[in-house]
Amino acid sequence: MTAIELTGTGIGSAEVLAVARDGVPVGLAAEARTAMERSAAIVERLAASEEPVYGVSTGFGSLATTPIPPERREDLQRALIRSHAAGMGPPIEHEVVRAMMVLRARSLAMGYSGARPELAVRLCDLLNEGITPVVPEHGSLGASGDLAPLAHVALVLIGEGEVLGAFGEQTPPATGPKPAAEVLAAAGIEPLNLRAKEGLALINGTDGILGMLVLAAADLRRVLEAGEVAAAMSVEALLGTDRAFSADLIALRPQAGQAASAENLRRLLAGSEIVASHRYDDPRVQDAYSLRCAPQVLGTVRDALAFADSIADRELASAIDNPMVLPDGRVESCGNFHGAPLGLACDLLAIAAADVGAMSERRTDRLLDASRSMGLPPFLADDPGVDSGLMIAQYSQAAMVAENRRLAVPAGTDTVPTSAMQEDHVSMGWSAARKLRSSVANLRRVVAVELACAARALDLRAPLRPAPGTAAARDSIRELTPGPGPDRWLAPELATVEAMVAGGAVVAAASAAIGAIL
Repeated sequence: MTAIELTGTGIGSAEVLAVARDGVPVGLAAEARTAMERSAAIVERLAASEEPVYGVSTGFGSLATTPIPPERREDLQRALIRSHAAGMGPPIEHEVVRAMMVLRARSLAMGYSGARPELAVRLCDLLNEGITPVVPEHGSLGASGDLAPLAHVALVLIGEGEVLGAFGEQTPPATGPKPAAEVLAAAGIEPLNLRAKEGLALINGTDGILGMLVLAAADLRRVLEAGEVAAAMSVEALLGTDRAFSADLIALRPQAGQAASAENLRRLLAGSEIVASHRYDDPRVQDAYSLRCAPQVLGTVRDALAFADSIADRELASAIDNPMVLPDGRVESCGNFHGAPLGLACDLLAIAAADVGAMSERRTDRLLDASRSMGLPPFLADDPGVDSGLMIAQYSQAAMVAENRRLAVPAGTDTVPTSAMQEDHVSMGWSAARKLRSSVANLRRVVAVELACAARALDLRAPLRPAPGTAAARDSIRELTPGPGPDRWLAPELATVEAMVAGGAVVAAASAAIGAIL
């Protein structure tokens, strides 16, 4: 992707991902500069007057009724950043901080925050130089926005605080954090002197929650596609039927996600010798739910992702701050910083991820249980008894499924009042986003275990050949991991398959054989 320009009309998820993960440069467009200058002029006029304006001539939160004299109003902004940079815990990931930074610059660029263009430009400078502020994990309640995390970013803009190593290094880097003043000086970047309202404009946003939602949704979509491949491989290996996925049956319940997942399963299983071998003489009337209902569960997650995408897309086009500086000169307080829409989307996706993982684990258990695996050896072992095969892989999978159930408990129902009851209802959206990232990472590993087990089970069905789609997925795994045989150190193989899920290799192999996964 070429360099991204912030025009003041918002940006898309793909652009957030490009900046956060790929280091694509970002800059401020001329029209955004003009909008910011117009907005800043309104604040400058009000700052020189006696008119009470929240965050310009008053304190913050429950101190909103405390007047600030004109000569102290720049001190007010600097003090705000220092006091609000009160996070605790380990530093969050580079990609999350970078997403926060580009999203705060994006909101400022819309010209409703009363901030000079220099603030957005300086955030872009940090991104383009690969300078990542240290942002502790704990501190945001998701209202008024992500105050503490964004304050740690803003602290670096005024030449204080700490930064991590260069973009792309591990978090935290082996050398540890470095003083921001030292790193800025080496990069030739001057610290900013904040004017009226600019400190508040830097921290009153939902950028951390939004950034994590965008990142997690992209990751979950990739895992979901791999989960559909894994489900098809397991159905095939367990001598299940594809008839439950027939288009006419699925059409009787017109759920969009279910229809897409069922079509993917049909395409993945088309042409399978294994499925054909028992199509007309199978005494079983129907398969277990974990096989037969796969498109219903996987499809529901597709629908949840569509909802989350719609919320994120609207937020990516939103000006988030408080108060808002309007073109007619008014400066009005509002609640647009409240993270409820994003937090609910994050909670929903964590529930969805837990459900996908629970069903994946049930198929894995069925593959390993000789009483239910339709003739496969116990635990897919080479010499059962001497060898334990993939027995303990399912233990690890079960542990992560259990953790994801805990992570599925909604964060948004646990509001805690703050700021002397001025902020008496908060979204906990940051917490929802943090646990969503953990949930998606666990699900990626859960699906990797199913893929490893299903690939071995398909090997053991020889000489019957899998479908072209599932065979391609199995073969891609076999390019990097060995097939059935005596017990060996299993953890590296599972990690390899997990990396293939993360990078999209398994889905890419299947897509090359049957066409793109929907």
